Amino acid sequence: MQKSAISEGDEDQRALERLSRDFRWPLLRYFRRRTTNTADLEDMVQEVFVRLIRRGGTSALARENLSAYVFETASSVLKDRLRKGVTHHVEAHEPFDSDRHSGVDFSPEHVLLNRERLVRATAVLLELPERTRVIFVLRRLEGMRFNDIASRLGISVSAVEKHMQRAITHLMRRVEQE
Repeated sequence: MQKSAISEGDEDQRALERLSRDFRWPLLRYFRRRTTNTADLEDMVQEVFVRLIRRGGTSALARENLSAYVFETASSVLKDRLRKGVTHHVEAHEPFDSDRHSGVDFSPEHVLLNRERLVRATAVLLELPERTRVIFVLRRLEGMRFNDIASRLGISVSAVEKHMQRAITHLMRRVEQE
């Protein structure tokens, strides 16, 4: 049993070396032409090799059949990556940047203080008249332009500006009180 496992591992290693020697560069070109994420090219090539080895190797396949089999597996790997990217919303993720994100304090006290600030800010916003509050939220939180807000609400741009000024004045007054 022990000897069989060792020879099976050696066989897999030889198959992997042969696959890498014969198909690594063609697979890299294949994936490079079909994806914009060049950081994952090597990972996708390795995934093709892993799938082929897991399926029982490639020693029984003739050279022309092997090539078709390898690229059919590559197509499957690419489809799986694209599907995963869509379902996991990969484009919406921002990579961790230690310079930008490392200084954030996630201690329970810090989280509690920020939650209390959020509750107070929400309460101050709720003190505003509804239209003023909506305009403030559309501008500051949604990033809409004054023209877009005016056309959306059916009012003039100057009315939007006046509502924004009222909201900012109210918020500044409340911050000074605290």
